[in-house]
Amino acid sequence: MSAKPYLKQFPDPQGYYGEFGGAALPPDLAAEMTKIERAYRTIGNSHDFIVRLRDIRTHFQGRPTPVYYAKRLTDAVGGARIYLKREDLNHTGAHKLNHCMGEALLASYLGKRKLIAETGAGQHGVALATAAAYFGLECEIYMGEVDIAKEHPNVIRMKMLGATVVPVGFGQRTLKEAVDAAFEAYMKDPETSMYAIGSVVGPHPFPMMVRDFQAVVGIEARDQFHAMTGHLPDHVVACVGGGSNAMGMFAGFIEDPVELWGVEPLGRGTGELGDHAASLRFGRPGLIHGFTTMTLADDDGNPAAVHSVASGLDYPGVGPEHAHLFAQGRTRLAGATDEDAIRAFYRLSRLEGIIPALESAHALAFAAELAESHPNDSILVNLSGRGDKDLDFVYTTYPPQDWA
Repeated sequence: MSAKPYLKQFPDPQGYYGEFGGAALPPDLAAEMTKIERAYRTIGNSHDFIVRLRDIRTHFQGRPTPVYYAKRLTDAVGGARIYLKREDLNHTGAHKLNHCMGEALLASYLGKRKLIAETGAGQHGVALATAAAYFGLECEIYMGEVDIAKEHPNVIRMKMLGATVVPVGFGQRTLKEAVDAAFEAYMKDPETSMYAIGSVVGPHPFPMMVRDFQAVVGIEARDQFHAMTGHLPDHVVACVGGGSNAMGMFAGFIEDPVELWGVEPLGRGTGELGDHAASLRFGRPGLIHGFTTMTLADDDGNPAAVHSVASGLDYPGVGPEHAHLFAQGRTRLAGATDEDAIRAFYRLSRLEGIIPALESAHALAFAAELAESHPNDSILVNLSGRGDKDLDFVYTTYPPQDWA
C-alpha cells in the first residue's frame, strides 16, 4: 500500500510537523483549541460545510482567480517565463479571504458571536471584517500603531465594514504585539468568541486549518497552469512571513517535481538582528504564541525586533510547516531586501499595469532574479495581494521619480 499523501500525513495528531508546531497553552485555552479542532475535523469535513464554502468561493469571492502570463515583465527581465497567480483579484484584494470565510463559517456553525484577530498590513483585518459582515458577527481587530499609520486605507476599510480596530501601542507596535493583544482579548472570552488567526501560525489546529483553507490557491493554480501550458511550472515562488499565501500555493504542488521557493524579507540587507524578518534564514528553534518554530530571538530568548518594508511580513517567527518543509529540503529559501521589493513594485506596475502588495513584491523580486539564471524554465509567482493599501506609504517614502 502506498504512503498517504503529504497533506494527509501532516500534522500528526498532536499538531506537529516533524519537530515544529504543537500547542503550548494554558489549560483553559488548550481545552478551547481541542473543541475547535474537533469541530473542524467533523463540521469542516461535512458535505454541507464543503458545499456552502464552495458556493461562497464562487459567488461571493469570485474564485477561481486566474493565472496570467506576464509577457512584458518576462521580456524585460529576460530568461524564464513568468506567470502570476492573481490573488489580488480575489474579493478584498488578497488571499486572506480564503481562510477568513472558512474560519467565519466554522465560527457560525459553532454558535460564536464575535471574531477576534490581529493584522499587520491590514489585509487579514479587512478580510475578516468582510467575513464577519457576511455572517452577521461582531469583529474586533488588533493592529500595531506603526502599521495603522502605514496602512491607513485598510484601517478605513475595516471600520467601513463594521469592525472595531484596536490600536496596539506597546513594544514595537507592529504585528507581533498585535498577536499578543488579540490572544489576550480572546482568552477573556473563548466561549462566545473565536480567534481567527491570520496565517499558518499559532497553536494547533490553526496552522492546519489555514493551510487547508488556503490550499484552494495551489489546487486552482496547478490545474490552470497545466491547462494553459500542457505542463507544470519548474518553479513556484511565494513570499513568506507567517506564510499563509505560500503554504496555500505550495499545497497544490507538494507531491510534484517542482521547486518550491519561499522568499523571506531581508529588510535593510545587513543581516543584523532588527534589520530583517527572515526567521528561516537567521532564526533558531523556539516557542512563540503557543507553538514551536524557527524564531528570531534576542540573547535572552525573547522575540527579537524585526523589520520589513512590508507590514505583513514583519513577524519574528514563521509557520511551523514552513520550518518543517525547509528542514526536510522540500522547499528552498530565498530572500529580497526592502529595495528589491520596491523596485519590483514599480516594475510590475509600469510593465503590466498591476500594482502589487509590498509583500507580493518580495516574491516578484526574487522571481526576476531566478528568471535570469534559468532562461529555459517557467516560474509561477503567487501574487498574493494588490498594492492599494501601500500606495500612500510607497509614494511618500519611495517617490516614483526616484525609481524611474
